[in-house]
Amino acid sequence: MMTTQKILLAATLGAVGLSACSMGPRFMDRDALVTTPDACAAKRFDVYFNENQDRLTSPALEAIGLTATQLQGCRITSVKVLGLASASGAADANLDLSERRALAVAEALTAAGWPAPAFELAAAGDSGATTPDGVLEPLRRRTEVLVEAAPL
Repeated sequence: MMTTQKILLAATLGAVGLSACSMGPRFMDRDALVTTPDACAAKRFDVYFNENQDRLTSPALEAIGLTATQLQGCRITSVKVLGLASASGAADANLDLSERRALAVAEALTAAGWPAPAFELAAAGDSGATTPDGVLEPLRRRTEVLVEAAPL
């Protein structure tokens, strides 16, 4: 009896899944997906790093590649990259680390075909990594990237 119920449940779930597939559009306009007015607008994304590292991780490279793909066919007017660091360690070391993180992201974006003259790099070090109450802010091992783009 239990096996029959499992088979029935599996068949029902499969039928529901297949019917959901048929509800979507059959044909997609590739050009509309690649270059739409919304695609060529300001975008913000974060690139995360391992602790005390300035080397890009695989997920970070994927995020950069995805954004580069989304902005193909757009004119990139500026890219602001702000490097950040956590509050652990000395302030001068954290500032240096955040500068290296911003540079690593800018180099990866340039390798992805973005125009280097449009970059504005900044580093905040561990400034803002601790609240006024002394609580450490989570996820400070990152860069913040703001891209301004317009249609060609």
